[in-house]
Amino acid sequence: MASLSLRNVTVVAQTPLFRNLNLVIGQGDRIGLVAANGAGKSTLLKCLAGLTEPTEGDIMRPRGLRVALVEQDVPAGLADLSLHDVLLRALPAGERASQDWRVDMVLDEFDAPADLRTRPMRALSGGWQRLALIARAWIAEPDLLLLDEPTNHLDLEKLFTLEAWINLAGFTAPIVVASHDRDFLDACTTKTLFLRPGESVAFAHPYRRARALLEEHDAAAKTQRDKTLREVKRLRESAQELRNVGINSGSDAAQVKSAQIRRRADALEQSARSLHRERPGEIRLGNRGTHARVLVAVENVDVLAPDGRRLFTIPKLAVAQGDRVVVLGRNGAGKSQFVRLLNAAMTRPERLPGIRTSPSLALGYVDQDMGQLPDGSTAHDFILSRFRLGDQRSRAVLAEAGFSIDRQGLPIARLSPGQKARLGLLALRLSAPNVYLMDEPTNHVDIPGREQLEAEILETQATCIVVSHDRSFVKTVGTRFLLIDRGRIREIEGPEGFYESLAG
Repeated sequence: MASLSLRNVTVVAQTPLFRNLNLVIGQGDRIGLVAANGAGKSTLLKCLAGLTEPTEGDIMRPRGLRVALVEQDVPAGLADLSLHDVLLRALPAGERASQDWRVDMVLDEFDAPADLRTRPMRALSGGWQRLALIARAWIAEPDLLLLDEPTNHLDLEKLFTLEAWINLAGFTAPIVVASHDRDFLDACTTKTLFLRPGESVAFAHPYRRARALLEEHDAAAKTQRDKTLREVKRLRESAQELRNVGINSGSDAAQVKSAQIRRRADALEQSARSLHRERPGEIRLGNRGTHARVLVAVENVDVLAPDGRRLFTIPKLAVAQGDRVVVLGRNGAGKSQFVRLLNAAMTRPERLPGIRTSPSLALGYVDQDMGQLPDGSTAHDFILSRFRLGDQRSRAVLAEAGFSIDRQGLPIARLSPGQKARLGLLALRLSAPNVYLMDEPTNHVDIPGREQLEAEILETQATCIVVSHDRSFVKTVGTRFLLIDRGRIREIEGPEGFYESLAG
């Protein structure tokens, strides 16, 4: 493929998303696109796909370039098609009858069960919907593949499947992927573009190495800016001294020289690049105190599937203050059912047999779909009615969490997934718990938010029971690890062996 080039590309929404972006995408490139939520990643991908025009600048595409964009949501026209037909429709109409075998080959690559292939898209899990859209794009053999948050909704097993496919399937067309999953970016990309409103910065390295280089770049830029501003100050002082000399002595030459120095200072000040300040993660946690040593104790409790099948039995489990328990297991093992069972035991007045909680326990609960948020309410009304902070304080805490006044008045159903995640985590903090029960709390949370959540958990010494497919998050916060496997739950030393079994 001939390269696709961006020259001085700028996109301005209400404020600039990015300016003067120059980028060349060539054969074999795998570019990780990194920025906070709302910073323009999806917009840039749409520009590359030709679906949106930039405000300024040029995007030069070779004639006949075939671009496939995998967006975050399933297109409405695909919802009633079977998994098999979604892929088949991606082929040219004249080739579908003779090339049907290619659909089965791709579905085999993704280990899609036979019964799943005939189900309509709307009946599939979020993870299978994501893989279907990615496979649909790939089977069309595009010259450029664009992936917008491909790991959203993927459990660990499917995430490893996706990583293996990108790295081993022999797909040589360039890929540009927007993601907040740091381990995924490290595993699947060779270059990183940090998208910024001012100067975007790119490095020919995967995320973590590029992140270290970015910090060096920003430190050097700050040093240079400080040096330039010191010189501007010196020039202005010199100009003022010359001006005083000219006024007191009546010297026109001193006045002219003073004006020249002032103009030089003005030009230097204009050239001093303003420094990029990364928006901090808008997540804060609180930790209500308790003197209880053991907050949750479970003994001989069955965890059941929604249809009543026994998934596994918990012989004995005690969660002490300060424990950060990570629950691991393959998809369908019962992780979310375990979390729901604990939530029910901690919130119902009549406790479930076999589960004891401390009288001082105060629960903070988040499920992976933010189902605890009332879709029909606005963010403002939800915070106001749930926590009774008063109108002004409710607006203030929402603003601190990144919600503008207009967003505060929107129905929660109309908020983006990232905004819902921020609202759910804000409600978690305001409930002032001493036990956090969290099922995939980093879903739709950007990298600054994930790092802030990690830092808050560590700083507040929070007691947590967590399910997460974010490997960085798990490794950072976990102190205890429970593995659900083959109908049993047991404590293990760390998550690495489990990850290896999935990747193998």
